[in-house]
Amino acid sequence: MTTVTSTHVTAVRPREARLAGLWTLLRFALRRDRVRLPAWILGITLGVVSSAVSFPSIYPTAEDRLGALLTIDNPGTTALIGSVYGDGDYTYGIMVGHELLVLTAVAAALMSILTLVRHTRAEEESGRAELVRSSVVGRHAHAVSAVLLVIGADVVLGLVLAGSLGALGVETVTWRGSLTFGAAVAAVGFVFAGVAAVTAQLTENARTASSSAGLVLALAYVLRAIGDVGNETASWFSPIGWAQATEAYFADDLAPLGLALLTAAVLLTVSTALSRQRDVGAGVLSTRPGPATAGPALGGPFGLTWRLVRGSLVGWTAGLLAFGLMYGPVLSEASTFLEDVPIIAEFLPDADATGAELFGATVIALAAIACAVPALQVLLRLRTEEVAGRAGPLLATPLSRARWMVSGLVLANVGGAVVLLVTGLGVGLGAGLSMDDLGWVGTSVSAAVSYLPAVAVTIGVAAVLLGWLPRVTGWSWASVVLSVVVLYFGGILDLPQWLVDLSPFSHVPQQPAVDPDGGPLATLCVVALALMAAGVLGVRRRDIQEA
Repeated sequence: MTTVTSTHVTAVRPREARLAGLWTLLRFALRRDRVRLPAWILGITLGVVSSAVSFPSIYPTAEDRLGALLTIDNPGTTALIGSVYGDGDYTYGIMVGHELLVLTAVAAALMSILTLVRHTRAEEESGRAELVRSSVVGRHAHAVSAVLLVIGADVVLGLVLAGSLGALGVETVTWRGSLTFGAAVAAVGFVFAGVAAVTAQLTENARTASSSAGLVLALAYVLRAIGDVGNETASWFSPIGWAQATEAYFADDLAPLGLALLTAAVLLTVSTALSRQRDVGAGVLSTRPGPATAGPALGGPFGLTWRLVRGSLVGWTAGLLAFGLMYGPVLSEASTFLEDVPIIAEFLPDADATGAELFGATVIALAAIACAVPALQVLLRLRTEEVAGRAGPLLATPLSRARWMVSGLVLANVGGAVVLLVTGLGVGLGAGLSMDDLGWVGTSVSAAVSYLPAVAVTIGVAAVLLGWLPRVTGWSWASVVLSVVVLYFGGILDLPQWLVDLSPFSHVPQQPAVDPDGGPLATLCVVALALMAAGVLGVRRRDIQEA
């Protein structure tokens, strides 16, 4: 007995062994994300820099900037991008900090959440983490390598943003302010890396972990909005509010970021403690047991697909409704904005319409492109199920591949129609209540729903890739990115017509600035149906693959 006890004591691994294999795992994670993370960083940086560099041409004089300030200083815009700061002189630097910091911080938070969950909970859910840990790998090495990867990505993003903005040479966009801007964005990324680390320990699947962290991000955004519009105290409960409190390019106060670093450290410590309370593959919070038998809805592919994607669709619907309600009131100031800053017309449709109609058409077009995102997520969920090995056993039953694919296509299109409808309703209510003209509700709903054929074409492109080139299905998102670039910069950059025509959204008449036209919409419908049919044919002909 004494011998056995002694052997047991000496077999306990030293503290350092808990991180065994850390650097190997980190190098492996870097290799896996050698395209994904640079794409995130480059995309966020290009979005910020392209906006910042356009300010001097859009607002060439102090009077133009003051006119812009008077136009956007309203509750709707304040809730969306934050409150104005400074001493009344709306410099280019303050414009960058005020108009870009909040949304850039949200993008960095999303990068942190998705990347950390992908390298932690998703690895456990797929079974790869348990396989790796069967080798000489410490208990915490996997999680710590993911945290280091995300923190490193946030640091690189902050430095790239700071260097890119500082090098622009735009008046008042100083190096000190750029460093503050980059540090604030990185700090928000740190906090939500910690949030994702905790949710990855609490839940049993990657989708729930990402959604839970996303809800925390949404709450932080709402608290910041409440603080900016009304009670300032609420902003101090939000990491995004801490970033905004730095007042980049004005006060350049880094002190609020200390709260972000402290919160991130606490969250990462909590996640480490939680990891000791569970087994690999399990979550601290046990899954609620389901019914002994499935309901009638789960007896077919449509019900199963809906069950898998309903949370995402509900979340996007609520978010886009809130976007419409917040941005709708901006339309009431559109005419004044165009008079004060005429060059902004370069970003709006070329049509003989009122300022509210021109701005409304642009806002609805942007929201319609956003509506393509949840629609694509529904269809690409089929690829996730395939890679995870769950589609193979499902298709071994009498369920045909065509019905399996069609279920995803139908729900993707229905989901796209619903979010378009709700988005139009939000914009219409926001604009109608602010202008005391509820006729905007019908106008906005009609304009938003007219983009459904363009969303269907985007789904069709993804269907073709899923059917014939499943390993590059992720490139489906390129069509969304292209549509955003064409919408924002097609006019001012004078992009070639063939490139503009590649975006299905560019073929939709931009109501309410222009009259509706059924011809282009019918053509888009035919193209979408052909692409979807090709996708179904491809799935029927190819092998079902796993990771």
